[in-house]
Amino acid sequence: MSSQTAPAPAPRAEVERLESCYPVLSALSAPARGLLLKSAQWMRVPAGAMLFDDRQACEGFPFVVEGSVRVSKCAPSGRELPLYRVGAGETCIISSSCLLGHEDYNARGVTESDTLLMLLPKAVFDDMMGERPFRDFVFHLFAERIADLMQLIEEVAFRKLDQRLAALLLGKGRVLHVTHQQLADELGSVREIVSRLLKGFAEQELVRLGREQVEIIDAAGLRHLAHTGSFKP
Repeated sequence: MSSQTAPAPAPRAEVERLESCYPVLSALSAPARGLLLKSAQWMRVPAGAMLFDDRQACEGFPFVVEGSVRVSKCAPSGRELPLYRVGAGETCIISSSCLLGHEDYNARGVTESDTLLMLLPKAVFDDMMGERPFRDFVFHLFAERIADLMQLIEEVAFRKLDQRLAALLLGKGRVLHVTHQQLADELGSVREIVSRLLKGFAEQELVRLGREQVEIIDAAGLRHLAHTGSFKP
C-alpha cells in the first residue's frame, strides 16, 4: 500500500455500508463474519494515491466501499493500458489472483477519487476461502472480470484505434471535458496519435474540438465509425 494511505477506525455506519456493498458478508457463518470484521483494516485514501504497483507484494484483499480504483498495466516506456476499474461492491481480480497464487502484483492500482476501502489481511483471506459463500463470491466476480478482460483484448487486437476512440467518446454526454492525454491514457495510446485522430474526426464534422473539450456534433456518424471502421456511409 502507498504511504499516502491512512488507517481509519470503522464506526458502525461504515460496517453497515460495507455489508450493503458486499451482501455476501451476511451469508458467512457467525465466527467467520466476526473474524473478518475484527481483522479488517480500514483506510481512507486520497484521489491519485497508488495502492499497489508492479512487482509489489500483495498485502491483502481490498473491499471498496466508496470511490474508485483504476487498475492498469504499465510499460517501461511509461505508457499504460487501463484494464478495469474497481468501484463499491466490486473486487480486484489481480489482488485475488496474487493472493491465490502467492505472487507479486503485475499491474498498478491508483485511486481515481477519494476512496474508502477495507483491506482483509492475506491470512484472513485464506481462512475466508474456506467459507463457501465467500469462495463463490470471489470466483464469480473473477469470472466476470476475466470476461471483461477478454473483451478488452479483443478490442485492442481486432479493432482499429479510431474505432475504439469513437466508441470511447460515445455515451459520455454531448460535451466531454477531457484532454487528449486523458483519452490516450484510456486507450493505452499516446497523445500525438489521439490528437491526429480527433483532428480527422473534426474534419469529418463528427466532433468540434476546444481547449480540454470535445463536443460531439454527429453521434450517429461516430457510432457508424465505431461499428464499421469507416466514416459516414
